[in-house]
Amino acid sequence: MTDVYDLHCHSTASDGALSPEDLVIRAHEKGVTTVALTDHDTVSGLIAAKNQANALGINFINGIELSANWQKHCLHIVGLGIDPTYQPLVAITEYLQNLRYERAERMAAKLEKKKIVGVLEAVKLAAGDGMITRTHFADFLVSQNHVDTQQEAFDRYLAQGKSAYVATIWPELLDVINWITGSGGVAVIAHPLRYKLSANWMNRLLVDFTNSGGQGLEIITSRINQDEIRLISNYAKKYELVGSVGSDFHNDSNPYVELGRIAQLPAGITPVWSLLSVS
Repeated sequence: MTDVYDLHCHSTASDGALSPEDLVIRAHEKGVTTVALTDHDTVSGLIAAKNQANALGINFINGIELSANWQKHCLHIVGLGIDPTYQPLVAITEYLQNLRYERAERMAAKLEKKKIVGVLEAVKLAAGDGMITRTHFADFLVSQNHVDTQQEAFDRYLAQGKSAYVATIWPELLDVINWITGSGGVAVIAHPLRYKLSANWMNRLLVDFTNSGGQGLEIITSRINQDEIRLISNYAKKYELVGSVGSDFHNDSNPYVELGRIAQLPAGITPVWSLLSVS
């Protein structure tokens, strides 16, 4: 049987639609043989997900996706193979949860000025014990017919420069990498083309990333074409970075973003799992 890796997905512990257990069940149903749960800024879903993976007999990798500031750009750094009990990592997730809650309060206040009420209570209910993210706000705006889609919610209200946007000061890239590597994990830049960096800026980022201890690039994700795969692969080879793969699955509403429905790593790329202890 061919091994199928999906090392980037989200549960209700952050902004996903499925519980950690149901996410792992779906991954198993879709043929995934090794899965990493990488919720935004939290490790709270890892124990439940790992227990479910053990029950189903599939491999599980502890993960997280941390937001990081680099040169005024917000980047997402996936940590794979982390120790979720590593105290500096636990401390920063607690700080980030408070930061996200304060952001949510300010975003809700801005929306109320637009006569959109009841937002904070709704997003708190939707998030439950998980992180409140902008996706929860987008879902609320869709549910109340203020917009038709999540993307429209971002375009009209939630994206940078829009009326409900709240700037957030995320931890610095070097610190994020140190928290991941200090816990025994591998730091990977998630969906590197999404930041729309020029070639010059991408090279500057990768120099800083590798000098800071970063080791990987997410080469394969959902809805990526062969030209983009070649471009990221060339960066990985240039900077001697390992390659990762992940759907970035959040929910089942988009058939093009599905657990395990991703291409294989190109030849000549060292897979990130060669650095990881898979359990």
